[in-house]
Amino acid sequence: MSAAPGQAPASVDVLTFGETMLAAQLPGSLAVGAQARTTVAGAESNVAIGLARLGHHAVWAGLVGDDEPGRLVLRTLRGEGVDITRAATHGTAPTGAMLREQRVADLARVHYWRSHSAASLLTPADIAPALGDGARVLHLTGITCALGPGPLEAVRAAAAHAHAQGWTVALDVNHRQRLWTAEEAGRALRPLLPLLTVLIASDDELPVVSDAFTDTPEGEERAVDALLDAGVREVVVKRGGEGAAVRDRRGARHSVPALRVPVRDTVGAGDAFCAGYLSGLLDGLPPAGRLDRANTLGAFAVASDGDWEGLPRRDELGLLDAAPGTAIR
Repeated sequence: MSAAPGQAPASVDVLTFGETMLAAQLPGSLAVGAQARTTVAGAESNVAIGLARLGHHAVWAGLVGDDEPGRLVLRTLRGEGVDITRAATHGTAPTGAMLREQRVADLARVHYWRSHSAASLLTPADIAPALGDGARVLHLTGITCALGPGPLEAVRAAAAHAHAQGWTVALDVNHRQRLWTAEEAGRALRPLLPLLTVLIASDDELPVVSDAFTDTPEGEERAVDALLDAGVREVVVKRGGEGAAVRDRRGARHSVPALRVPVRDTVGAGDAFCAGYLSGLLDGLPPAGRLDRANTLGAFAVASDGDWEGLPRRDELGLLDAAPGTAIR
């Protein structure tokens, strides 16, 4: 394996790693020959792009194949300002791929080809150099944990290292039923809870990492209580069109409503939300301000096509305050 070219990083705001894939996006069904647009997509790299566009030093330390899709991944991330100094290529395993069909109305169907991909062979040794560089925040997702035993061990090693070094450790549960069951995810993710500073989950993902059912407000309260008791310092709950909320171990709680925007594409909205929340954390915003920024990036994502393409630069954060149909001249 070889490191991607680049200079050694200086001070890192956020370190993340995981699988970024070749993505083919279709406006209709593949079966009828809809024309595809090729791009790249991956939960952690989506977050890294969102942070880089806001001016943060974001490092993506994933593993891709030594192939054309892998070169596209690295070129795209580099072009978006993400630090790929610690990204690496695998000599024999391929870069993963995904295909997303806009099947009917706003219903999207996603297909993956990630078995035996380069990212599924990631090990703790692959991320050790990036961990040695240091960072203010380590961002992890449940998706990486689901890719195989090596990636799971890499996440565990990274979380333990970051916790011992006093970094902020953030985990987005990001449960994917096609990768593993809720029971399998729970067994893998729950041991990480004492190491986490921030846990981010949608309301229907809370049962994955707690024993509480969340079909009522009381159930959600019990789930958050359980996570805080397990050692998480701060739990952020995404409620889709209803906004988001955060609670911490000191008893503080805040909630904000979602921004109302025309919905074009919901894929990537959760990653955008995470990027916004971590950006607010890095900027020292209070909890309500962090939620506001998270909701803002989530709104940009759902109102744009693509996983990350519509995410804002820092000087664009206020664009959604304009009235619908406004032309900014």
